[in-house]
Amino acid sequence: MTEKLDIFRRALAGAARAIARDAEVEVSFSASGSAKSSGRSATVVSPGPDLAETLVAEARGAADALALRLRHHDRSLHGARAPSDLEARNVFDALETARIEALGARQFAGVKDNLSAALRARMRSDAITRARTAEEVPLETAVELLARQRLTGEEPPVSTRDGLSLIAPWIEEQAGAELDALALAIDDQKAFATLSRRLLEDLDLKVEDPAENQPEENEEEEEGEDNEGADEGEEDESQPDEGAAEQRGEQEEGEQEQEEEEGRESDDPADSGEAGEDSQQPRAGPRRNWADSEPTGYRVFTTAHDEIIAADELCDTEELERLRAYLDQQMEGLSGVVTRLANRLQRRLMAQQARSWDFDQEEGLLDAARLARVVTAPGRSLSYKIERDTDFKDTVVSLLIDNSGSMRGRPISIAAICADIMARTLERCAVKSEILGFTTRAWKGGQSREDWLAAGRPANPGRLNDTRHIIYKEADEPYRHARRQLGLMMREGLLKENIDGEALLWAHQRLIARAEERRILMVISDGAPVDDSTGSANGGTYLEAHLRAVIDWIESRSPVELAAIGIGHDVTRYYDRAVTIMDAEQLGGALVEQLAGLFDADL
Repeated sequence: MTEKLDIFRRALAGAARAIARDAEVEVSFSASGSAKSSGRSATVVSPGPDLAETLVAEARGAADALALRLRHHDRSLHGARAPSDLEARNVFDALETARIEALGARQFAGVKDNLSAALRARMRSDAITRARTAEEVPLETAVELLARQRLTGEEPPVSTRDGLSLIAPWIEEQAGAELDALALAIDDQKAFATLSRRLLEDLDLKVEDPAENQPEENEEEEEGEDNEGADEGEEDESQPDEGAAEQRGEQEEGEQEQEEEEGRESDDPADSGEAGEDSQQPRAGPRRNWADSEPTGYRVFTTAHDEIIAADELCDTEELERLRAYLDQQMEGLSGVVTRLANRLQRRLMAQQARSWDFDQEEGLLDAARLARVVTAPGRSLSYKIERDTDFKDTVVSLLIDNSGSMRGRPISIAAICADIMARTLERCAVKSEILGFTTRAWKGGQSREDWLAAGRPANPGRLNDTRHIIYKEADEPYRHARRQLGLMMREGLLKENIDGEALLWAHQRLIARAEERRILMVISDGAPVDDSTGSANGGTYLEAHLRAVIDWIESRSPVELAAIGIGHDVTRYYDRAVTIMDAEQLGGALVEQLAGLFDADL
């Protein structure tokens, strides 16, 4: 890090501490990806050694957003008022974000500019910028932008206006009064949450009785009011209350976030299905989620110890380099065969994307082959050409790889090699791809099982191990940035047990959030779900029954196209579109053929 960049980082952290009134706030830089925050630390995209003006403003905005959340947000109050339904919770969270940032924008003009820059950066990767129909617009994004406009008077980013116009009239018709009233409660989180819940109800989202989430509502509300009063009063009095509130709410919010990522796997009845089918509501179709399906009886004892983590966070850079070098050695004998197969796939994809033209048209682009005719006889027509529409849909492919212990050795090596080559091939074809893995954090139950034992071993506890979902490559991440991370699959001790149903839901929910017209999920596995602790406490077929229910739901009700490859394991008894190979060496060919078949089927 250059001296100028280091000075900027320290200044950024200092400003964030001053805004948050919290001396523990930390700010760090990331060379790629997007800004993110956790607890009292924020990671922002580095503006580079030349401190580019746009990137500087975006970094300031990300740091300011964290500081304002620490200053104006009571986690415990928010968690108690938030609905459990996934879509309703997302909109509720978006409204709270708009409230928090509007408070800072009203007070500091510079913060307002910084937050606007950060919002523009965030919207660049949001599905609203690519939406063509109302169903493709994320409801939480649209509501946040409309609420922000009401609270700050600032117009939405230009990149979002076309997408917002698809759904804004419906939102205004259903909930315009509540949007107008939000400004009256911006300084009172409790009152703002109440209005937000009414707004959710107006949008026909699933909102439970507040009493269900707040058994001790009065006490919590009094504490929330005290905290906010301290925030706007003396600094010394506010610090202990904020810390206590954050500590009380951290575990609860962590559990809720994990549940959201895993598709809200619960056994609560889903009574929002009928509203989702109302033709007047643009939420129908892609917004159908697992929470809307019939209850399966599947339970999770606790999500407090589950983990969704980027591959580069599981080991240091030096070890990742070593593991990648080892994977490259493994590729020497196989890369030629798999590369030839990948080139065949690339030719088939390129053929589908090839440009074609209709010639001798009255208008369009000037046909260079008719240039002499245009010069010598400018009055003659039929000198133009028009490009034909391609049948190839904008596509994203997600590769979900079983990282269980039974994959150890040759199978996981070949899975990593194929994932590596497929990512490169699809990127050359302008098809986005992500690579995910799933395992558990421990053998035979981890901290979840310890919690169950401490609770006195209640009957039918549900899943009793700590899941670990790994992101090796994100869909919007270039292959060159993720190349090193794929080596993590070679790490000794990474591969443990596998809970396939929840992993499948997690990968599915990531795809559903994408804006591409076509979404493909491919699963590579070598066996049925296995977790000894869960099986012994709930019955041997507990995880398998859940996997079957998830697969059936995706195949019958989801827009995601699902396919699977089983290594030495008959996955055709689970998946409609599947192939089983008996030797890991056949994986490359099977993967290419499955992908090629899916793309050919679209013609």
